[in-house]
Amino acid sequence: MRIAILSRAPRSYSTQRLRAAAIDRGHEVKVLNTLRFAIDLSGDDPDLQYRGRQLRDYDAIIPRIGNSITYYGTAVVRQFEQMDVYTPNTANGISNSRDKLRANQILSRHGIAMPPTAFVRDRADVLPAIENVGGAPVVIKLLEGTQGIGVILAPDNKVAEAIIETLQSARQNVLIQQFVTESKGRDIRALVVGDRVVAAMRRSASGDEFRSNVHRGGSVERVDLDEEYERTAVRAAQIMGLKVAGVDMLEGADGPLVMEVNSSPGLQGIETATRLDVAGAIVDYIANQVAFPHIDVRERLAVSTGYGVAEIEVHGDAEFVGKTLKESGLWQRDISVLTLHRGAAVIPNPPGRQVLEAEDRLLCWGRMEEMRSLIPERPKRRPRVKRLPKNPLPPED
Repeated sequence: MRIAILSRAPRSYSTQRLRAAAIDRGHEVKVLNTLRFAIDLSGDDPDLQYRGRQLRDYDAIIPRIGNSITYYGTAVVRQFEQMDVYTPNTANGISNSRDKLRANQILSRHGIAMPPTAFVRDRADVLPAIENVGGAPVVIKLLEGTQGIGVILAPDNKVAEAIIETLQSARQNVLIQQFVTESKGRDIRALVVGDRVVAAMRRSASGDEFRSNVHRGGSVERVDLDEEYERTAVRAAQIMGLKVAGVDMLEGADGPLVMEVNSSPGLQGIETATRLDVAGAIVDYIANQVAFPHIDVRERLAVSTGYGVAEIEVHGDAEFVGKTLKESGLWQRDISVLTLHRGAAVIPNPPGRQVLEAEDRLLCWGRMEEMRSLIPERPKRRPRVKRLPKNPLPPED
């Protein structure tokens, strides 16, 4: 393969290890400065220039997009996607993971357990938000902080309120998150590649520090994850649209709590702690997947007039429960089922003999008018009952 590593730090450990792993496997690899690309939209086909010259053909890229250049970096990755060059992490996935609020919203929508979190802007909403996440102490996070920077532990409500007001006055957006005391200044970093965890380490904070990041002086040790932690890490990465990710989890009393999904995880700490060739696992995965560049399914399937993509939920009282897909009559209505979601399991391209159960979710492509009739109206909130006026009856004539 011809691989391009998009990185502004060619001498960093992670970039050097990825380059060495690719060379060891016989691939041709170049480290390209992300900011030296020019996106060319003048021709008939999407194209890129590098240092003012036509970019050579590449089979795959490995994006190492720094937080400070997320916007431009994801634009470059998106252009590679338009050119059908394989990337393990899409531009959309990188953007989603960089915005902590957006990432939490996406993970919450899919039932991933996280520490209780709130986001507010008005001063009057700060104290209620602190109480909603369980009260002080709370962790206050800048939305775009990295490596533990912009993460503050507030011991009581007044201190938390003062910190939040100060940050907001400086036009900084912050998250308010419950402090998980049982984690005891420790967390787990799971390195996900494809559909498995290839390495995991436990990070422990140093001294009175509550942040366990290695950049904050934390120590690391190898850890073997149980099935629940591994499954949670893989699901979190996949939901975010990332095939290579570092998933940070707290060890909560009831199981793993996802804190963050990192689209450009550092390799030095985890390779040192585990003595595993994580860079090699990433390159091997890319080699196996390079023939399958990212396709925006909704974008590609929604170009036909009258056709689109929709998710249909099988309710308990629905006519489909207990029937096979063939018996459901969906195909006869010009509706194709792409995937069947049952709890945390996903069944791709389900066969006609697949029996449907209550609460199954069907990702479908087909005629919009036919699918519209299968999607129930959204439930409306019950109107509040108002208090009686002081004079409920009109005055007598």
